[in-house]
Amino acid sequence: MLRRSFRPPALLLALLLPFVTAACGTTMVPFNSTHASGHPTLTAQSCVPYARQVSGIQIYGDAYQWWDRAEPRYQRGRTPAPGSVLVLSRTRQMTHGHVAVVKRVVNPREIDVTQSNWGNNWRTRRVVYESQRVQDISPRNDWSSVRFWNYEKNVYGFPYAVRGFIYP
Repeated sequence: MLRRSFRPPALLLALLLPFVTAACGTTMVPFNSTHASGHPTLTAQSCVPYARQVSGIQIYGDAYQWWDRAEPRYQRGRTPAPGSVLVLSRTRQMTHGHVAVVKRVVNPREIDVTQSNWGNNWRTRRVVYESQRVQDISPRNDWSSVRFWNYEKNVYGFPYAVRGFIYP
């Protein structure tokens, strides 16, 4: 007797996906708070292709390499501007560095960024932040050190060293 394996149609899978992910404890509900908004995704998207897509800045390689690779094609600086890319320094925990795109300048010490793959666990790395507050905490007000808003804990997080901003 020949047995055929059952393959559910794609439409059935698409309809069941929200229930399957809910059963695993992952809710696909967008979030919106005073200093952060975004939505979970099923897979983590690296910050580099996301920043490249959103900003239009065509730099390739790990995030920490963007600062050096920007020259001479793109202007670089220490002042945030909408559409510019914030480049974080590489750390022991963040071995590839990180990039985020400035959405708006809130005031001289705060900006909103859009980014992906930011967080310290599997759940927060699968989030696209449509808007996330970043605070300049540098002693000279030069954006050399920042903290990102942690929407889950409702506080600013750890400090991160900044290389600067790349302008489109």
